[in-house]
Amino acid sequence: QVQLVESGGGLVQPGGSLRLSCAASGIIFSSYAMGWYRQAPGKQRELVARIYRSGFTNYADSVKGRFTISRDNAKNTVYLQMNNLKPEDTAVYYCNADALSVYWGQGTQVTVSS
Repeated sequence: QVQLVESGGGLVQPGGSLRLSCAASGIIFSSYAMGWYRQAPGKQRELVARIYRSGFTNYADSVKGRFTISRDNAKNTVYLQMNNLKPEDTAVYYCNADALSVYWGQGTQVTVSS
């Protein structure tokens, strides 16, 4: 049974930081590209960042320079370090594992508000 379990979301003031974690089980983690997506109310789900098996990363333009994705294959975990958060970053953040099959976590809420 595949599980992707996100944690680390919460309420933070503008300019603050959060680190999201996604622990994977039931897959050969190192074989998957891992990504973070987000969905704000009334909007489509969008890619935030992705890290490939090689370690190559790509980011949405809106988060470049503020967010960093990383992975620890020994811990089957992918992280998203989010700095200088803005109100427009408010969304549910989802972890994604992508190879021959695609899996999603249940999501974690991030709210940026003063």
